[in-house]
Amino acid sequence: MPLFTLDDLNDAAAIVGALVPRTPAYAWPLLREALGVEVVVKHENHTPTGSFKARGGPVYVEAVRRARPDLRGLVTATRGNHGQSVALAATRAGLPAIVVVPDGNAEEKNAAMRAFGAELVVAGRDFDESRVTAAAIERERGFLYVPSFHRDLVRGVATYAAELFADHPDLHTVYAPIGMGSGLAGLITLRDLLGLKTEIVGVVAEAAPAFALSVQAGRIITTETARTFADGMACREPQPDAFEIIRQGAARIVTVSEDEIAEAIRLYHRATHNLAEGAGAAALAALAQERHRLAGSRAGVILCGGNIDLAVLRRVLSGETPAA
Repeated sequence: MPLFTLDDLNDAAAIVGALVPRTPAYAWPLLREALGVEVVVKHENHTPTGSFKARGGPVYVEAVRRARPDLRGLVTATRGNHGQSVALAATRAGLPAIVVVPDGNAEEKNAAMRAFGAELVVAGRDFDESRVTAAAIERERGFLYVPSFHRDLVRGVATYAAELFADHPDLHTVYAPIGMGSGLAGLITLRDLLGLKTEIVGVVAEAAPAFALSVQAGRIITTETARTFADGMACREPQPDAFEIIRQGAARIVTVSEDEIAEAIRLYHRATHNLAEGAGAAALAALAQERHRLAGSRAGVILCGGNIDLAVLRRVLSGETPAA
């Protein structure tokens, strides 16, 4: 049974459209020259939060408000983009939001979450430890914990897939990064609902390979660390629902190195003058790795976010690969 229906998606699109304008999808000629493939970039870096996650929070919050009119507040854990979406949606709904981030989280993402109205709590070495603190806050404060993967989040973010397939229904392959899996799950679900033959390819960081290892093994594999500078992909514990959709619906999972991600950020800047965070550039890195198998076809990549700290961007543009 699909995670959502087309009617569910239309309902989500009405909610998302009030907050997130339609984002462009351009075929940049300098990317074609660099890679030898026509590449359509879906610019989710152009949302109000600079990330595709902006689409999920409003749909989730609207659904829980309908079901729980006495809701006291929301709490979540994040590396940044999910937290911005939850903070923005909660503030617009008049609800308090607490966002837990790990120690050493990107300062500019932290600042953005505060600006969108969140109370920020720093706890844990990584995202998965931050989730434990968020769960404790849920119990102590009586707030609702917002997971990183949920049906209503997925149908919200899947509105970007609807826009992409409406504008470019002839794409042979679409590459998308995997963090906790909502973006890729939305692409796969909508592709199947529309009856398209488009290959959907997931992308993970070499330093955070949990989803790739899990798909290869046919069962969930966790890792001890997920130390990638592409913090939006720093997953070490795949969620079961996301894993099943990706295992069944993705053509393959491509693993990219930290160097490849950094080079894709530089290529985006040279060819499109767009800023991409590490996770935002990962899909392009994977396409570059596989460009020879794409000869003669049109491919899409999801530039899922542009929220990269200035210090990290300076290092990348100077030719370095940042350490996690």
